Amino acid sequence: MEDTQRSANVLTKQRRIAEIARQRPQERLTALHHYLDVEWLREAYQRVRRDGAPGVDGQTVADYGKDLERNLRSLLQRAKDGTYYAPPVKRVHIPKDNGETRPIGMPATEDKVLQRAVVMLLEPIYEPAFYDFWYGFRPGRSPHQALEAFWRQALGSGSGHPEVF
Repeated sequence: MEDTQRSANVLTKQRRIAEIARQRPQERLTALHHYLDVEWLREAYQRVRRDGAPGVDGQTVADYGKDLERNLRSLLQRAKDGTYYAPPVKRVHIPKDNGETRPIGMPATEDKVLQRAVVMLLEPIYEPAFYDFWYGFRPGRSPHQALEAFWRQALGSGSGHPEVF
């Protein structure tokens, strides 16, 4: 029940942010920091992938969660007083089929939590402005869905009107 309540509280706050953005489309929303609290960060922590590789500090999501409340309070304090600095991103090169490599970056767990918290703040503002046929880095959307939509349109089995990709 407590986890459900937490999620419901964050969802209520996100709906409020979306409502304000909808009511004031010409204004910049510059005062979102009051939404960022320990509860918000806890929800962000819950949304971080558990199987993600650790960053330069070697700390896993599970390790960070062992002292979660203290970690989140510290993160919140540093984020709000401007002393938080993201640690360097760990770089790893993944081999490709053609013999080349593809670099990927792995942020530290704490940075993943804060990044997720910021996404949760900004999504309600910007998500409604996106066209339905935009797929990149959007919640509940994947490259596979984008390809499927493309092929539906290309083969003429779409909604009857062409969409721009």
